[in-house]
Amino acid sequence: MKILLIYFSGTGNTKRISDLYKASFEERGAEVDSIELPLTAPLPDIDGYDMIGLGYPIHGFNAPKIMLKLCKALPKRNKKTDGYKKAFIFKTSGEPVRMSDVSSLKMRKILKRRGYAVNNEYQYVMPYNIIFRHTDSQVYKMWTVAQKLVPADVNEILQGNAHLPKKLFMGGFFAWVLRCEHWGAHIIGKTYKAKKACVKCGKCVKLCPMGNIRTNKKGKIKFGGKCIICMRCVQSCPKAAINMGLLNSWKVNGAYSFDEPDKPSPPTKHDKYCKKAYDRYYRDAQARIDLFDKNSTNSENS
Repeated sequence: MKILLIYFSGTGNTKRISDLYKASFEERGAEVDSIELPLTAPLPDIDGYDMIGLGYPIHGFNAPKIMLKLCKALPKRNKKTDGYKKAFIFKTSGEPVRMSDVSSLKMRKILKRRGYAVNNEYQYVMPYNIIFRHTDSQVYKMWTVAQKLVPADVNEILQGNAHLPKKLFMGGFFAWVLRCEHWGAHIIGKTYKAKKACVKCGKCVKLCPMGNIRTNKKGKIKFGGKCIICMRCVQSCPKAAINMGLLNSWKVNGAYSFDEPDKPSPPTKHDKYCKKAYDRYYRDAQARIDLFDKNSTNSENS
């Protein structure tokens, strides 16, 4: 089997999950190609793949605009003669609330119109890059669970067992309203500024996936109107020198460590934030992991 993974990753969370998918599929004998957005070359021939996987970080309970644009650019298939191309979705977010289930609705409609059938969709909790900073202990737990959960989900995909989120009442309407984040990001991004602490290293200019950051003739950092609030510039800035304007109170500086901390993280004021949702996510994830491990053991012993 040959699989194509196409993903967008702002600060690296979705890339980590995509890498897990690639490794897990390859362990099961599949051939996997992986492409990160934005595209730097034309897409390969989609007909050369048995299945495509699409990954993204949830932005405002929706897929990022860059991912929707990619879906619209996928070659349209003749559903009557060629049938639907199999596809699956993997997404990341800082909290596992039910509203996240609506994030793919627009994307799935686009894919269906273009001849792609999404039978599997999975969400993985990864550390926030906006709103507040998760603790080292929380990050390590998220990553440890993801490393065990992705192989179980890959196995389900290969077995041909469908897995899609439950429908949410008024979900399509809420997703439509919240897509205001797409154009709102362009406006908010213009309020970003580099503070005096900026050393003009140019890292943010180089890493911005949208080409939205530049330096003027005086060497000052300038932010344009193409921002999608992916937070890559903020997390990569070595001096925490970027002021996020209207969203500055939600700024999360610096990259996370995914290694096991030397000692448990102390309590924070955010420990009760969406606690029921986190507990449900970890409980459900462990159940899926345990079932996969049990079936794998039975298969080895048979």
